Amino acid sequence: MEVSAERIAQHFNGEIIGDPNVKVSSVAKIESGKSGNICFLANPKYKQYLLTSKASIVIINREFIPQEKVTPTLIVVDNAYEAVASLLDLLNSLKRSLRSGRAFFSKCEKGAKRGKGSYLGRFSYMGYNSSIGERTQVYEQVYIGNNVKIGADTILYPGVKIYDGCVIGSNCIIHANAVIGSDGFGFAPTQDGSYKKIPQTGNVVLEDNVEIGANTVVDRATMGSTIIRKGVKLDNLIQIAHNVEVGENTVMAAQVGIAGSTKVGANCMLGGQVGIAGHLKISDRTQIGAQAGILGNVKREGEVLLGSPAMDAKEYIRAYAVFKTLHKSR
Repeated sequence: MEVSAERIAQHFNGEIIGDPNVKVSSVAKIESGKSGNICFLANPKYKQYLLTSKASIVIINREFIPQEKVTPTLIVVDNAYEAVASLLDLLNSLKRSLRSGRAFFSKCEKGAKRGKGSYLGRFSYMGYNSSIGERTQVYEQVYIGNNVKIGADTILYPGVKIYDGCVIGSNCIIHANAVIGSDGFGFAPTQDGSYKKIPQTGNVVLEDNVEIGANTVVDRATMGSTIIRKGVKLDNLIQIAHNVEVGENTVMAAQVGIAGSTKVGANCMLGGQVGIAGHLKISDRTQIGAQAGILGNVKREGEVLLGSPAMDAKEYIRAYAVFKTLHKSR
């Protein structure tokens, strides 16, 4: 699929410098771009590559317009990172052809409903009274339990498991082998030293525009709902425990673990392998660096935290300047 510079520029109101009719079919890094590629320049460290790039089109920030003549056609925008995200979405939508219908060896139980233009892949299963919305794509070997509700334009990649009673919004993406609605880790100690399982009677609710990475698990609530608010993006291999609530537009990198009943605010950013203890509250716009451990509430909005136990990032850096030299004093 080839797309012209003119069409790309129209997609995000960019200004063209060069040939508006030049066409591209793939995206590449600016340092390795070739004819037929489109690249982008948003970081000044890569500015020198613009002068030697063989790419057909380069998307650039306004402050990077070169004085010298360059080979690629330029599309000038205010924010190249945002433009590239929009471009990739455009190219993906042009390239991807939605399937529809129901493949052989799939199964729908009594009361299961499929919206117009939806797809059910081979060996996939829809339980009793479950439903999927219009144009939703359910790929091979997906399990959808009883009474599950899934909105429109959602994609479930192969091997996804949605347990009974869960609710998935519209425009969600759930990657391969993710599990939504498995039992929370709830056990009551008994007098003889063993543990008695606590029934997990709640569900999981994913609101609209949520993306769940491969092999990520979101446990059902003991009572009520584990809630992932709209716009949340979870990377691969993340564990969200029972009764957790994650606020709107929060993002988490791989291997984050959040213990039960913790509430994470909106627009937070969690780095890889962050661990958060249970029954805590994390305020909006909190940023937590990789491998940090959160043992108490984060009360102020917009805090930046590092370390385990986590502390204010500036305090951590000052402390690190001291303890990295301690071995020299032996």
